[in-house]
Amino acid sequence: MVRLFANEAIPHPDGSIDPARDVRTLDTELAFADLAVIERRLERLEADMRSRKAGEREAGLKEQALLEKFKSELENDRPLRGLDLSADELKLVSGFGFLTLKPLLIILNVGDAEAEQLHEIEGRLSTLAEASRTTATAIAGRIEEELAQMSPDEAAEFRGEMGLPDSALSRVIDASYRLLGLISFLTIGDPEGRAWTVPEGSTALRAAGAIHSDIERGFIRAEVIEWDKLLEAGSTAEARKRGTLRTEGKTYVVKDGEVLNILFNV
Repeated sequence: MVRLFANEAIPHPDGSIDPARDVRTLDTELAFADLAVIERRLERLEADMRSRKAGEREAGLKEQALLEKFKSELENDRPLRGLDLSADELKLVSGFGFLTLKPLLIILNVGDAEAEQLHEIEGRLSTLAEASRTTATAIAGRIEEELAQMSPDEAAEFRGEMGLPDSALSRVIDASYRLLGLISFLTIGDPEGRAWTVPEGSTALRAAGAIHSDIERGFIRAEVIEWDKLLEAGSTAEARKRGTLRTEGKTYVVKDGEVLNILFNV
């Protein structure tokens, strides 16, 4: 969360409003934490390597080389999330939980007067999210606090009067999904309709597995329709008559917001 509002009653600890500086400060603090982990691990590795036989040192040498690379990046003020790492390298360091290796979502907290300009503010400060695996979204925090005390209908009316494009919750969720490369597809039926989250680019077969492994194993085909076309038709039977409900196979790449009815046999 980065402050973007001015309020003399709540002075900024650094004396001025500067989101770029605040993001740099955060990354520096996270880098110090990562460096401490790396240095401790390198010390243990060095001691451990002396006791290993020559044929047992390969894995340790790979880890040591990668950690030295990480150390160099951090010492040069470059967060680890900017590195292009292979699957094997990521697996090698997965247990360390490096903070600067994680994706970064920057939430810009704007003042009441700028609440109608959230998209413009995001565009104006787009340089904050130019780094790899980083994105930013703007919200009006104080107004959202007030909206949280209202009923859904009252909040929607007030949001319309204020010219707010959508809720802070929706904006943060959308930004998080984009940052993590995720989409949601929908299923409907008895007893419930619900959304399922899968990585972007997932096939219908993988989507079936997100629901249940038995459905994935017995996958036959998927009936697919966009959510808005289903609402327009009013039912899957009517959508089928209109030809907007189509059949796809296991290699079909699922799109965000599509409704799937997966036929399977186990």
